[in-house]
Amino acid sequence: MTSSTRVPKAQITGVHGALLTRIGRRMFGDVPEPLEVMWHNRRVLTTSLGLGRRTARWNACDRNLKSYAHLAVASLVGCSWCLDLGYFQAHNEGLDVDKARQVPRWRESADFTPLERDVLEYAEAMSQTPPTVTDELSARLLRQLGAPAMVELTAWIAVANQYTRTNCALGIEAQGFAAACGLAPLVPAARAGGPAPRA
Repeated sequence: MTSSTRVPKAQITGVHGALLTRIGRRMFGDVPEPLEVMWHNRRVLTTSLGLGRRTARWNACDRNLKSYAHLAVASLVGCSWCLDLGYFQAHNEGLDVDKARQVPRWRESADFTPLERDVLEYAEAMSQTPPTVTDELSARLLRQLGAPAMVELTAWIAVANQYTRTNCALGIEAQGFAAACGLAPLVPAARAGGPAPRA
């Protein structure tokens, strides 16, 4: 599967490039397109990769909740690349793939717990411009999660917004990671008042 990005993919070269290419192929089966596009600016790429490594070590909030939150952001923003990778990672990390599959249409699903629904609502509310987070929703989540997990979830959603919006602006689309493990791709939910995001 190939796509045409708004900034052309760079030729990844050198020792560091070879290492990143090898790691990408080992982890995902292919070189992630964001890596190829961001290779044009190594400082941005290094910062982005470093942020990803550091946030992956956070452990105050449940991994399933964070996976659903990231998928909710990706669905709302319309980042098919993040949905593709998020579903692939949920599968490979042993998370609940059936629920992950329903995130783009979580409001119509009866399978999410009240806490999971609050997390999904919070992820979407944080991702609106301006944010639409309410005191009531925050208070419910704080009671259920505790302060450390609430802070982590909030920062996680903010980082998810950074990645999804960057990918969308650069025209980076689904790369076929989910299909590579036999999973049908997730499709972003249509946003109210606007056209459905590109799948």
